[in-house]
Amino acid sequence: MTSTGGYDRPMRSDQGTDQGSDQTGELPPQAVAVQAAVLVQAALVAAGVRGEVRRLDESARTAAEAAAALGVDVGQIANSLIFVADGDPLLVLTSGRHRVDTAKVEALLGVAKVGRADADFVRAHTGISIGGVSPIGHPKPLRTLVDLALADYEVIWAAAGHTRAVFPTTFNELVTITAGTPAQVGVDPVTKAE
Repeated sequence: MTSTGGYDRPMRSDQGTDQGSDQTGELPPQAVAVQAAVLVQAALVAAGVRGEVRRLDESARTAAEAAAALGVDVGQIANSLIFVADGDPLLVLTSGRHRVDTAKVEALLGVAKVGRADADFVRAHTGISIGGVSPIGHPKPLRTLVDLALADYEVIWAAAGHTRAVFPTTFNELVTITAGTPAQVGVDPVTKAE
């Protein structure tokens, strides 16, 4: 881990622009990753956020990987999870320390069914692949719930358009920039019988 908290440097809009394209006209994966992170950085700037997108040396596809790469508690990682709530997209920003309780979310929203979205649904509604979904920068605003467990941390880290890109934020800032609703979304811890 580096002295900068596990990331090596800010992403810039000129990174990856010399990558060229394949014969189909599509950008290579690295250029797409940089483009997604640049779009997230632009959304952060537009929202008045001062934190910068950072590129990690290692993949941060899971909360555990992100926490290890950053040298932080797994609970400080804001997982951006896309669900299907009665056919509509729902973004749930949850602490990496627990899973989303879909029954709890169904009751909270008053919907019949909340289920995990498949990769095509996620990309269609966020423009980003699973593992790199950011809380902001989507083609259209998404209905969003923000896990109250994230308020336990002074600094939270969220994905920024790619599995190797993250940005620092706070609970209050996350609620503001997503227009999200703070909610208890996590699976309740199991109490052991004594």
